[in-house]
Amino acid sequence: MYKIIQKRKIWISISVVLFVTAIVFISTWGLKLGIDFTGGSLLEVKFGANKPNVIEVSDSVKDLKLNSLSVQPSENSFILRFQDSSEDVHQKVLVSLKKLNDGKNPVKAENKGTSTTVVATTGFEELNFTGIGPSIGQELQKKAISAIILVLIAISLYISYAFRKVSKPIASWKYGVATLIALFHDTVIVIGFFALLGKVWGVEVNTSFVAAVLTVLGFSVHDTIVVFDRIRENLPKSADNFEDTINRSVNQTLTRSINTSMTVMFVLMSIVLFGGSSIKYFALALFVGIFFGTYSSIFLASPLLVVWNNLKKKI
Repeated sequence: MYKIIQKRKIWISISVVLFVTAIVFISTWGLKLGIDFTGGSLLEVKFGANKPNVIEVSDSVKDLKLNSLSVQPSENSFILRFQDSSEDVHQKVLVSLKKLNDGKNPVKAENKGTSTTVVATTGFEELNFTGIGPSIGQELQKKAISAIILVLIAISLYISYAFRKVSKPIASWKYGVATLIALFHDTVIVIGFFALLGKVWGVEVNTSFVAAVLTVLGFSVHDTIVVFDRIRENLPKSADNFEDTINRSVNQTLTRSINTSMTVMFVLMSIVLFGGSSIKYFALALFVGIFFGTYSSIFLASPLLVVWNNLKKKI
């Protein structure tokens, strides 16, 4: 049996270092926000039979120097996102894309006897254009932050209620607070990691990043509840002290937690390595969050219960 709880000072110290480092990254660099939060344009266009690739589409509008340009291929079209939202820029982008399409799908001429008929087969079409104003972007920022905070509070309250019958040797609400600390720890580390990516590689975050963070919270709390539930089962029938009971419970769920997380992380890593650009950073956020979520459920949340109990004895 591994002495995980007995070495809690090491695990908590690692968490503190990671948490403080993430806070420094966030406060120093901040997140590089995408157009979902800063405002900008979303343009969807359809090309002819000979579709260009993502690189060709990006290169065709390179001279326009669009800020925060991202090109996302779909089944029959391309979706372009960029910060500029003026109509003048919109039209210039269309002109550049049409030139690219005309080069890939030139106009054909058909000979019918003595006459020649020009047949237009370029197939270029603007399917959708949406401008996102700065005020809408700021509103999305506030809603994203509110959503994360509300989820954290709701989860901690639910766990406090679910463990209401486990009141010895520590009160049930302390399970909720320990979970809240672990989830906040996971959230800050993921945000700090993307602040680093934004500074070094210019990676932007958008609404899909918020969805990834919320998913991480759900996965992390699932792991924590598995451990806490085993603690709840063992406490009434255990002859060991509180610390040893917690350690035995963690060991009993250790293999299950790691195997479950590793299975998901292998899939996410394959998406990061081989998936498209539109989903790569969403999968990366999930990968980082699930990794540290698994760590916190084993090496942070449960040791915090023991630390809390020992502090209560000293007071």
